[in-house]
Amino acid sequence: MDPSEVTNMLEPAGHSQRGSVSSSAVRHSEVLIYLVNNSVIQLSVESLSSLTAGELARTVREALRLPDQAHEVFSFWLISPFLELQLKPKHCPYKLCRQWPDLLYRFTKCSADEIVHDEPTLQYRKNVFFPKSKEMQIQDDGILRLLYEEAKCNILEGRYPYDLEDCLQLGALACRIEFGPFDLEQHNLAFLRGKIETLLPAHLCKKHGGLLAAFRSRGAKHHSYEEMLLESFRQLVEAAACEETGALKLLYHQYLQKCHILLYYGSAMFTGQIDKPVQSFLQRNGRKPVTIAISLDGVSVMDSKEKCVLLALCYHELSWEYTSSEDEDTDDILWLEFDGEEGGAIVNKLLKIYSKQAELMSGMIEYCIDFNGAAETPPAQDAVVAKPPRPKEKRGKLKRQNSVVCNQIHQLLTIDYVEEGKEIKRVKPKRAASFFTRQVSQGPASYNTVAISETLEQG
Repeated sequence: MDPSEVTNMLEPAGHSQRGSVSSSAVRHSEVLIYLVNNSVIQLSVESLSSLTAGELARTVREALRLPDQAHEVFSFWLISPFLELQLKPKHCPYKLCRQWPDLLYRFTKCSADEIVHDEPTLQYRKNVFFPKSKEMQIQDDGILRLLYEEAKCNILEGRYPYDLEDCLQLGALACRIEFGPFDLEQHNLAFLRGKIETLLPAHLCKKHGGLLAAFRSRGAKHHSYEEMLLESFRQLVEAAACEETGALKLLYHQYLQKCHILLYYGSAMFTGQIDKPVQSFLQRNGRKPVTIAISLDGVSVMDSKEKCVLLALCYHELSWEYTSSEDEDTDDILWLEFDGEEGGAIVNKLLKIYSKQAELMSGMIEYCIDFNGAAETPPAQDAVVAKPPRPKEKRGKLKRQNSVVCNQIHQLLTIDYVEEGKEIKRVKPKRAASFFTRQVSQGPASYNTVAISETLEQG
């Protein structure tokens, strides 16, 4: 099920107009469309109350002079600090804006005051269901520029955690895209000093600079982020005999391709909490805020504060289930099950994610799996463009010590179990034994299904 279908269940009446969609008694209404680079498109439209996202998208494409291909690549989103929803072409932005308070009440922990004052913006963003493989085939400058700016924004804000070494490479590509070829006289430390936060994630610079700053006067020379970025920029190899337009396309593709390595690239983002592991017998259990990123490739759980990955699983590596709470004050639960090891024994691990958005996440996972299943049987002539398996050498580059993109199972409090008296062996592409029945189905197989018990529900 597409999670946006959930919004169709809500049809409240009597709410005032909110957000970036403004209306008036006259026939023409003004609509503000936001792009990820903070630029705004102001449109004058007719029949706003019945205008669909698909119809509005045509007007936006004309305003941005984008080809018809853009209708596959981008979608409209309603965005606020509390909730992010991608709209289907048939959805009416005006009506969903009026339903926003009800959506916040149902899918967030907003206070009454926050619900009253929160206003969503209507944003033109990448479509979650547009595959990475198709991105690399795009040749239109306008589409590539928007994809690049969105990826860059997510890197800078920490929504796409990446290690410093990789961020320096991306920052160097951004320098080349935005400032032109490296010029020894123009591009120096003074030039970059006021621009560093538009090229590297601020949280990453602060994290790496805090402890080392106290020892800058001792030992080896400490290189500033401006120096490291300048050196990365200088080392970029220019494409031989290539015009600037062609060079920019190549650079956009390089930037996007490096982001494609990340499992959570192009994800829909949700919020939740997980249990913290007990560090000592005196410490009380608490919960850690997390961001759950769901894409066509899999599910990632990220530490919202530290901007790092805690768990990243492809769909063939997990099973999942959603359990709703009868109490409105208690969160629903999204269960993720994956294979693991504990004390040398092979076990199945269950991670509980507490979230008012658990229903949306479960629907999103199911829809992505169905979408991938439908895309796995393309016509014979299209088989050559099917998504290749992720290269092992690229994955290996991510496995640095203390990398922010690697799984950190030790930071998760999971429920571990094994099948009664039997060792659970891993069988690919389908998991050998599952607590849940909801998983990627790729052929007939027999599984022992265990109903969720009260003891597991309580952790």
